Amino acid sequence: MFSRQFTKFVSLAARVPSTNGLVLRSNVAMKAAATSRWYSAAGALSHDQIRDRIFAVLHDFDKVKQENVSETADFQKDLGLDSLDTVEVVMAIEEEFGVEIPDQDADNIANVADAIKFIASSEGAN
Repeated sequence: MFSRQFTKFVSLAARVPSTNGLVLRSNVAMKAAATSRWYSAAGALSHDQIRDRIFAVLHDFDKVKQENVSETADFQKDLGLDSLDTVEVVMAIEEEFGVEIPDQDADNIANVADAIKFIASSEGAN
């Protein structure tokens, strides 16, 4: 058993090309510089942009009473969602804006206005 593993190790080691240990640093630095990309920060989202995108998220939910969707609409009372549906809506909003909403903040998002306020205050929202 040991001799078979040792033989396998030696045969694998023999296949690895040996080098003199020198690395051409200029090529590495040039390649890294060539692949770097610089982006400017996107502007902050406006209130209307956030509202429209949240409305779009809500329109994708079959259980939402579409005629009741407004900025003041409460997820459970006005839109007919239960607590699990509300969690799904908050998760969909997270995905839409690329943010993570901590549980304690998610518990405080009960309506569209709360969601707009949270997204507007999030630095990473896009």
